[in-house]
Amino acid sequence: MFTWFATTLRQYPEIAIFLVLALGYYFGKFTFKGIGLGSVTATLLAGVLIGQLGITVSQPLKALVFLMFLFAVGYGVGPQFVRGVAKDGLPQAIFAVVQCLFCIAIPVAIVKFAGYDLGYAAGLYSGSQTISAAMGLSTDAINRLGLAPEQSKAMLDSMPIAYAVTYMFGTVGSALVIALLGPVLLRINLPAACKEYEQKLGGGEKEYGGAGSAWHRWEVRAYKVRPGGAAAGLRAVEAEAMIPDARVFVLRVRRADGTIEDATADTVLREGDVVAVAGARDVMVRVLGAGARVAVVAGGGGNEAVPPPTEVEDRELLSMPIEGVDVYVTNKEVDGKTLAELATQPSARGVFLRKITRGAVTTTIPILPNTKIHRGDILNVVGRTQDTAAVTKAVGVPDKQTDVADVAFIGASITVGALIGALVLKVGGVPLTLSTAGGALIAGLVAGWFRSVRPMFGRIPSSTVWFMNSIGLNIFIAIVGISAGPGFVNGLKTQGIGLFLWGALATSLPLILGMFVAKYIFRFHDALTLGIVSGARTTTASLGLVCDLGKSQVPALGYTVTYAVGNTFLTIWGMVLILLLS
Repeated sequence: MFTWFATTLRQYPEIAIFLVLALGYYFGKFTFKGIGLGSVTATLLAGVLIGQLGITVSQPLKALVFLMFLFAVGYGVGPQFVRGVAKDGLPQAIFAVVQCLFCIAIPVAIVKFAGYDLGYAAGLYSGSQTISAAMGLSTDAINRLGLAPEQSKAMLDSMPIAYAVTYMFGTVGSALVIALLGPVLLRINLPAACKEYEQKLGGGEKEYGGAGSAWHRWEVRAYKVRPGGAAAGLRAVEAEAMIPDARVFVLRVRRADGTIEDATADTVLREGDVVAVAGARDVMVRVLGAGARVAVVAGGGGNEAVPPPTEVEDRELLSMPIEGVDVYVTNKEVDGKTLAELATQPSARGVFLRKITRGAVTTTIPILPNTKIHRGDILNVVGRTQDTAAVTKAVGVPDKQTDVADVAFIGASITVGALIGALVLKVGGVPLTLSTAGGALIAGLVAGWFRSVRPMFGRIPSSTVWFMNSIGLNIFIAIVGISAGPGFVNGLKTQGIGLFLWGALATSLPLILGMFVAKYIFRFHDALTLGIVSGARTTTASLGLVCDLGKSQVPALGYTVTYAVGNTFLTIWGMVLILLLS
């Protein structure tokens, strides 16, 4: 039975790839106290295990899925990369480049000191910096060196050994160094720093509510305008302005004769009207609730306490179409504006912001008055249908849920990028090239940015981006593991503990240097420093731990630009590493 199974896998290697993926994704999801192998490392180990059967996989498939993966990486970070390089994120982008230089310089020094060959060097770099994509560019660079086939194969087989040995500490160690050691070394009180920064941005209160919570921040209630009440005779926008420190809107009005009409900013409120008012729950209770009083300017001057409107039950009035929509920000007039500035625009009337997500890893950005909005952000807003339509038109386009991807755009972009990457420029007899992989990555960056400013075409649903990113990488890793399988065990025996220790040093030292540079040279705010370093090293695990320890999402504000820049350069370094050492 086993002989038949092994023979079948050798004859149909595509079955072996699917088996490796199944094992990798299954075992990669298990964690112990938040620590696990992850799908990439688990897939590599599964590939090595299945590779012991001596399976040969067609190399074009390996190149195909890797180009698909790199394009998806670039597409996801494109808007943040361009913004970081071109606009207000420039200091963070420059720091990310500095951090990336540390991340390649230290491994190069270690490799030269320890005497590892190019294969072990590439694997140690990719594993210690947890940048799996770099192995693909390293592979391409080694194949271009013109070495004997046996020598090239030996190097390529040693690469996954070094990667597997160093990746675990690369993942766990980076989170521990940044989140736990970082505040101690830099003398940062992270919760206090985050609270101070929130106050600086005009916030500071903990967010509650959301899915699964009985408490909801935004509510719509019905109130009757009393005879002689403060709102009687005012336009809706004037009545709303009576509560200057909160966003409260009149959405509908039931007139004294029973007719119901949708309210606009110019709708005049009359005595006896019942109005549907939307706003924050605490405002409803504090300002409009029973026992509250509203201080207004009387006709002849001076202040007097005026009884608030009476809350009533009016199901028909409150039964209005309300929707929550995701808006993809594309308008250049909005780019860089704060929420406080956007809230004053007419199109923002009647809508409330529930969530901001940014970047390839959909980082959640805190909602504070001085939080800036950028192209490529996704805003989740709620309000009446006509109000959400108005704000969507002013800000960007609806981020509609769809399963259809613009495959023509994907194919054309990868083709153009790969063709440009295939060009070879000789400088002093030395061939220089981006390689088809580097060309696909840059094509993704350009395509992702262009989509953020011209959203009429080039849509790739998030599920498709995930598939290209995750499945593309893991098929590549599966083939690497299967190909390296026969020599993996022997290499691990001869290089194991020393390789692990060198990898731990290659992980830790660049991060420690980067944290000191971020704080004392670039002088980033203490609340952002560790998030900025996490992004530059593309370690999402450390960002989550930093946010947990800081009891705030503020560190995420420093993550997206540096992640975009870091992900790009750390990937390209896979090729540069081979050029430096060859």
